[in-house]
Amino acid sequence: MLADHTTLGLGGPAKAFHTATTTDDLVRLVTDADRAGERVLVLGGGSNLVIADDGFPGTVILVASSGVTLTETGTDPETGEDVVLLRADAGVEWDPLVERTVAEGLNGIEFLSGIPGRVGSTPIQNVGAYGQDVAQTIREVLVLDRATGELVTMSNADCGFTYRDSVFKGGDRHVVCEVVFELRRGPLSRPVRYAEVARTMGVDAGERVALEKAREVVLGLRAGKGMVLDPDDPDTRSAGSFFTNPILSPVEYAAFRERAAARLGPDTAIPGHPDDQGNVKLSAAWLIDRAGFTKGYGDGPARISGKHTLALTNPGGAATADLLDLAREVRAGVEDAFGVRLVNEPVMVGVCL
Repeated sequence: MLADHTTLGLGGPAKAFHTATTTDDLVRLVTDADRAGERVLVLGGGSNLVIADDGFPGTVILVASSGVTLTETGTDPETGEDVVLLRADAGVEWDPLVERTVAEGLNGIEFLSGIPGRVGSTPIQNVGAYGQDVAQTIREVLVLDRATGELVTMSNADCGFTYRDSVFKGGDRHVVCEVVFELRRGPLSRPVRYAEVARTMGVDAGERVALEKAREVVLGLRAGKGMVLDPDDPDTRSAGSFFTNPILSPVEYAAFRERAAARLGPDTAIPGHPDDQGNVKLSAAWLIDRAGFTKGYGDGPARISGKHTLALTNPGGAATADLLDLAREVRAGVEDAFGVRLVNEPVMVGVCL
């Protein structure tokens, strides 16, 4: 059952299941399935997937490649730090890799500590948290182009990174095989950019802190929200943040503020974070909570996490259909309350929201 390979513990059987332990294996298995006319699902850590109860009527390929290399390439003229290229196979577990970079004094991905999954999924989602995302450090991505059958190296610009998105998301032409990250060798983190992290550390935004401290604080914050996998904690049986933070145009944001003030009162503090495009990013968690879906909400087998309103969980006994019913209820409630339509972050396989 594919439920055994997802953090939600949901998903039916696969028609066929194979494991790729090297990049060559991955290319061969995908190519063979394509030639046979089989549908293909490339599976990593299963931390960002919602799979149908009926399963997947094709070939599932579990990516378990594990190669990692480090190459010194020069010095950053701005910081004086050595530039190090980290090449990792798609099947490398993400958080142990982050832990390794911190231990080796390499900065660039330290605020992404505690995120479940494997390297191959990081460029697809442009994985990010606490003011950092992988688009800031990815140099290039080696992909299998299924349209041509060739291995292609795509630059950062080729990947089309935006907020929690890339050219890879929503399509199946490219299979991520290896990712190259451009890091810096130095004992300090990249500048702290997330207010919650800065407050917890007692520093100002823009300051740099010890790498080990950055990782420690982020792991603590994530654990407090049920976002660090723990087999003994049902709140972590989720796909992480189920909805992305909405981004509104200035006109949309003005209409939202008017509607929110009418619902919650004119003195209500309404969070909004301007981006570099002139738009405003809202907090999906704030919207969900203010629409009446508080922590622990849900009478059925699927529930909102007791620690964070952005996580929908399977405490045990839920089916994918139950989770989607809850997600639709939350989405409809937020839209009715604030006129903002939430968008799911996890990839849907055989189902839609």
